[in-house]
Amino acid sequence: MKFLPFLLLLVQLTVGNGIGQIPASAPRSKMIDVGPLFTDLRDLSADDMEGRLSGSRGGIKAREFVQMRFKQSGIKPFLDSYLQPFEFSYPGKPDVKVQGANVVGFISGMQTPDKYIVVTAHYDHLGIIKGEIYNGADDNASGTTSLFAIAQYFNKHRPANSIIFVATDAEEGSGAGGLTFIKKPPVRRDLLIMDVNIDAIARDKNNTLFAVGTYDYPFFRPYLEKVASKSAVKLVLGHDDPNRDKGEDYWPTLQDGMSFRDNNIPYIYFGVEDYEQIHKPTDDYPTITPKFYVQAIETIIAAIEQFDKNLPEIESNKNKK
Repeated sequence: MKFLPFLLLLVQLTVGNGIGQIPASAPRSKMIDVGPLFTDLRDLSADDMEGRLSGSRGGIKAREFVQMRFKQSGIKPFLDSYLQPFEFSYPGKPDVKVQGANVVGFISGMQTPDKYIVVTAHYDHLGIIKGEIYNGADDNASGTTSLFAIAQYFNKHRPANSIIFVATDAEEGSGAGGLTFIKKPPVRRDLLIMDVNIDAIARDKNNTLFAVGTYDYPFFRPYLEKVASKSAVKLVLGHDDPNRDKGEDYWPTLQDGMSFRDNNIPYIYFGVEDYEQIHKPTDDYPTITPKFYVQAIETIIAAIEQFDKNLPEIESNKNKK
């Protein structure tokens, strides 16, 4: 069990109608409610989530937490449940069946509700390895908890098109959650215009957020450049050129956006170069970069607004590929 010094990062502040845990270095935000954001991130990456391994006790507890926060954030289920259950096996272990489940819901668009932007983030992580809890605060509790903040924003500032929110399970080691969603989406697949995937956005010492995917989909570049010109973080396009980016520097194959690309649905993936902490037992809540995290989410919201505003053009470019 990890014991955190009481004054390491946090101060107690009253937020809204309750008490939120806000890091002292977190900025104010006009776009999102900062208190619940950090409380969510702290809770989802806490030791009692046991590393959120898919199919484990901690993974199921994390799933229940995500369902609760989907509902509280104004995300509606498509039918009577947020869950999209599935069975999978990890590579090399075909006889071991694991029960996973995505958490799926939507916010309806005001003008074209039958066109969809999908926003994805995986909530699973690596579990407990050799007695150490891999809490995955950045990877990817940060992306998952950003879904709640993004949903709250778009409930107040309703999009023209509908937004589907998907907290995928079993991304780590298999990608089964993303594959399951795209094989059996809750609406017709041709109505899914694009995916925004969020995976590790809470820690960066260089204040740099990467938007991955413009090599395959250059028509996204002007929208992202417009966002970058006003962003408080350094928004950089890259990590997606197979001629230059090799191994771990080539990110498209390392995240759920690939499931969409393989089904002719364009994606943009937001993430950071957190090589020092990703998949390490030190990826804990007290080591995140609070100011960067808030501003990264604000930047992603601005990008989604650009995509929503220009979705007919994005769909036209998508159909040309």
